[in-house]
Amino acid sequence: MPVSPASAADVATGLKATGYLPGESTALVSFLAERLGKPILVEGPAGVGKTELAKALSKYLERPLIRLQCYEGLDEAKALYEWNYRKQLLRIQTEANDAGWEKVQDDIFGEEFLLTRPLLSAISAEEPVVLLIDEIDKTDQEFEAMLLELLSDFQVSIPELGTVTSTTHPVVLLTSNNSRELTEALKRRCLYLWLDYPELSHELEIVKLHTPELPDLVATKLVELVAMIRELDLKKPPSIAASIDWARPLLLLGAQDIDEKLFRETMSVIVKHRTDLDIVLERVGAKLVVGQPVSG
Repeated sequence: MPVSPASAADVATGLKATGYLPGESTALVSFLAERLGKPILVEGPAGVGKTELAKALSKYLERPLIRLQCYEGLDEAKALYEWNYRKQLLRIQTEANDAGWEKVQDDIFGEEFLLTRPLLSAISAEEPVVLLIDEIDKTDQEFEAMLLELLSDFQVSIPELGTVTSTTHPVVLLTSNNSRELTEALKRRCLYLWLDYPELSHELEIVKLHTPELPDLVATKLVELVAMIRELDLKKPPSIAASIDWARPLLLLGAQDIDEKLFRETMSVIVKHRTDLDIVLERVGAKLVVGQPVSG
């Protein structure tokens, strides 16, 4: 049975129970989206938890997650629907020779010949879902224009069948890494949420939520180091998930502190480019002093 939160505080508690620790604005916007039936446009740098928010909402609200991963060149056939041409051809070939085109046309443009893609699946679902349209900024403005009807009225027009209207309004999240400016028409239809890398205290809470056995000194030093690394000019700064990924091996290794040796040995967990590794080890590794904070 899908959950219907009564307040933003309910959303914050529910998301935390799934392992996602939201900020106040995240909980509030998520609550409003569920109650008002409006999509959320979530923007921010890569790795701040935009996609994870959709996954966490799916778990908390007890709704299936339907995900459309966007990419350059994505079109209606891959996002909405397409016709099963092979099945249609077989039907045409098996019709009696004296069958008129009108009869054949009615036969081959029925729902049984329709291949639903993520957007149409979300609209036509019998049970309410969470729809994630991930990295919308990788598509073009023509694709955005195609989305407007769905985002405004939760419906899709299929010329051969008519209009498919949602009866269970999905919770819709569109994520963007802000690689290009989205159209005003798209933004106007959405609630807006900006996610950035969290403050040290917030990220520390996140790390401790996922690895509560990690010593406080190690957890604190970890988030301080990650914050320093993000300030460097890297190809790929470490994400929040990377902080959690780093905490787990440190816990497994029984770390009581993070010294330069342990830092070097485990740095590949959060830094994934060879040139980034050199920069991090030179600029950050040298500052490590056992038992002392690294910020400041």
